[in-house]
Amino acid sequence: MNKLHAQRSYQDRLTRVQAHIHDHISDELDLNRLAEIACMSPTHWHRIYHGVFGETVAATVKRVRLHSAAGMLANSAIQIDKIAKRCGYPNLQSFTRIFSDSYGMPPARYRKEGSHRQFHDALEEQGESVCGPWTVEIRDVPEMSLLTIDHHGSFMQIGEAFDRLFGWLAVRDLIEPNVRLIGVYHTDPDAFAENDLFSKAGALLDQTESVTIEAPVERTVVVAGRYACLRYKGPYADMKSAYLWLFGNWLPQSGEEVREGPVFEEYLNNPRETAPTELLTEIYMPLEG
Repeated sequence: MNKLHAQRSYQDRLTRVQAHIHDHISDELDLNRLAEIACMSPTHWHRIYHGVFGETVAATVKRVRLHSAAGMLANSAIQIDKIAKRCGYPNLQSFTRIFSDSYGMPPARYRKEGSHRQFHDALEEQGESVCGPWTVEIRDVPEMSLLTIDHHGSFMQIGEAFDRLFGWLAVRDLIEPNVRLIGVYHTDPDAFAENDLFSKAGALLDQTESVTIEAPVERTVVVAGRYACLRYKGPYADMKSAYLWLFGNWLPQSGEEVREGPVFEEYLNNPRETAPTELLTEIYMPLEG
């Protein structure tokens, strides 16, 4: 088996595992069953997966389940016991314990006091200043050529596309210490049906232009220009409220005009190594001028 064929083989098999995890978070995700899906030896495949993605299979399952649960808590009124069941937890007690360990508070308190609440509260207050308690910077962003994988559907699920992109890069030994991970969002989730949402999971490498690409990876250009940048600290699942505040509070009071084009997010630390409450994200809104 030549090197290119081996890379494609590992990529395809590990992609099947990731897709199964994301699509079956409510099911029991038995590690031996996942080995079968990967068509790998149960004895060795965990080491391969860990070596490629930098986290164990169990850690991936936990991260995906908790991300989905946090999104439901922040953005819906679904009962907490039903969220636990939908995310694959055997009972409410188990879900509460695991969620508290990762998010620093139990699910019920998170729904009331999570980082999304500060943006909700600011939107509801009258006479809020332009910036409120957050700083929005105007930045001149140079053109960026990204390696990307398309994602269709809920933005909450773009993590699957990032996992696939990370695996594609990893099996080709393209994970650089200074790689920048960027999500590009082309549609407004409040204006389009969930199935019609379109985004791209992207990576910016020093050697992007020299990389030989093949499906499902393509090159995507983020155009240069002026952007408003809001730095957000907290779980990815909470960011919908930040967008509502940025577009609904800051923009009308700023004197700026939004420019046609997608917004993008840059993820400043690694969710595989960082607690959800410590994640840092910069949200970029394109501006005229």
